Amino acid sequence: MEMNWSRWFRCESSFGLLLVPNQPGVFAVAEEIVSAPNGRRMLAVFDVDETEDLSLGMSRLFALGSRWREKLKEGHCFLRYAVAPGTADRRAAAGALRRWLDSRREMASQIFDPAIAPVAVAAEIEEVKTVAERAVDRVTRARELAKAAGA
Repeated sequence: MEMNWSRWFRCESSFGLLLVPNQPGVFAVAEEIVSAPNGRRMLAVFDVDETEDLSLGMSRLFALGSRWREKLKEGHCFLRYAVAPGTADRRAAAGALRRWLDSRREMASQIFDPAIAPVAVAAEIEEVKTVAERAVDRVTRARELAKAAGA
């Protein structure tokens, strides 16, 4: 199953979720980290969830009593979502992502102190693109090549 994910977007308050659709889907929450040796900015996923309403489900992250509220308010967190209308597909995707996240946590805890390894590194910020964005990039490159060949 292929899912069309949104871009990662910085989320400091629930106002950042105004454009999130009121549709069922899966979302991931990540924290920005800086890799010490090379100074690259990276995202570390720390939660994955599925919901009947992405806008409402993601807004609940900022509610009183949410385990991630304080971390999100610090301003170093990013969110990403994918619309998934089918319940079975949504649950399967969320389950697969949780298993991946758990496996990364186990790997990180073997390398680092378990107290400071609660996350899994997802991807470099600059390289994270959706399927649609990659398609646009291919078309743009093809046009540039055609233009260069004709010039």
